[in-house]
Amino acid sequence: MTTKPLQRLLYVEDEPDIRAIARIALETVGGFEIKMCSSGQEAIDSAPAFIPDLILLDVMMPGLDGPSTLKALRALPEIKEIPVIFMTAKVQAHETAHYRELGAVGVISKPFDPMMLAENIRSIWIDMGKG
Repeated sequence: MTTKPLQRLLYVEDEPDIRAIARIALETVGGFEIKMCSSGQEAIDSAPAFIPDLILLDVMMPGLDGPSTLKALRALPEIKEIPVIFMTAKVQAHETAHYRELGAVGVISKPFDPMMLAENIRSIWIDMGKG
């Protein structure tokens, strides 16, 4: 089975400090190509042109929250099949089960370990049968 390497990530996070840490963790440590978005609407506007391999999506954001953004992204033909990982501090069992019901392939808890973030994402990718 030929698998596509994980290279391009779209990261949606409203907090500038978290975006900055995540950029270093994902570009420098992880070696990924990253498109950062500060809102759900920016992700919806940017994703079709960027075509990521995977989307990292904050759950709690002003305006469009993560679940609403995911729903809108799923309506875009170019994006509807791209896997999504939610990143959130809300990681109780019933919450993570709900995110999976919405279509997330994984959940990464915040705060995350910057040195392990890329490896956590790759592990989810491999568990999906992609790597």
